[in-house]
This record gives sequence, C-alpha cells and structure tokens, in this order.
Amino acid sequence: MNQAEISPLTHFDAEGQAHMVDVGAKSETQRLAIAAGQITMQAATLALIKSGSAAKGDVLGVARIAAIQAAKRTADLIPLCHPLALTHIGVEFTVDEQACHIDCRVTAETLGRTGVEMEALTAVAAGLLTIYDMVKAVDRGMVIADIRLLEKSGGKSGLWRRA
Repeated sequence: MNQAEISPLTHFDAEGQAHMVDVGAKSETQRLAIAAGQITMQAATLALIKSGSAAKGDVLGVARIAAIQAAKRTADLIPLCHPLALTHIGVEFTVDEQACHIDCRVTAETLGRTGVEMEALTAVAAGLLTIYDMVKAVDRGMVIADIRLLEKSGGKSGLWRRA
C-alpha cells in the first residue's frame, strides 16, 4: 500500500491533537458491521460450558447479554467513539468441539452518520471476556484470539469485506 492509498487519520486535527470527528454534515445511512473472535480452552472446560453446569450459571447466555451491553456502551469505553442509537445487535456463539473453542460473531446495525464497527468489535471482546470470567476458576489458560472485523456497509465508503 503506497502513501496515496492510506486515508488520513480523522481523529487528529491539523495540530495533531486528538478530537472527536464531526459527522454532522454526513448523510444518515443504514450501517452494518460484522465482527468475530474466538476463545480456545481445554476440552473439559468446553464440556462444562456445553452442559450448562458451570458454577456461575449459563455461560453463553450471560456472555450474550454482556456482548449486547458492551455494544450499547462502546462510546463510554472507546474515548472518541460517537454514542449511537443501535437498531440491532445479534450475537451468535458456535461451539467447535474438535478445536476446543467457541466462536463469537456479532452483527451491529444502526441508521446513522457513522459506522458501527467499534460496537461490533467491542461486543465480541466483551462476550469472549465474559466466557473467560465465568470459567476461569477451572481453566486460566484460555486464549482469546482473532478479534476482527469481517464486514461493514453503509456510508460514503460503502461495502467492505475481509478477503
């Protein structure tokens, strides 16, 4: 990627000071972002989660609520994010017994002037961290990995999909 292809960093003003981007002149469009990540654990830990017998309760149910809450509170956690009126947050967990991991996939949507990538990514992180928190007493070696944006649409830049 050459210098001409790199977008200017919009969270800095002409003097290099951090600031919240002014999105007032942007058009409202339907915005969507999909993010994903995973947590890998011991087979016994995964079995405990699947059986619903973890000491702290329904691990994936609580993690789903945590992901939704995190998406709604992203502007409180990421300093320069705009608070958004989210129209939808979808959270899916997929258990892969062969690889001993749980995949988390979040879809975030809004009708607004700025994207929802940070909301989707924050939700994935919080969902996976909640899984870790709920079963860390039996498996402190769990690994959270590959948190990434898969797709975004809406706004001036349009559709982007991970290759």
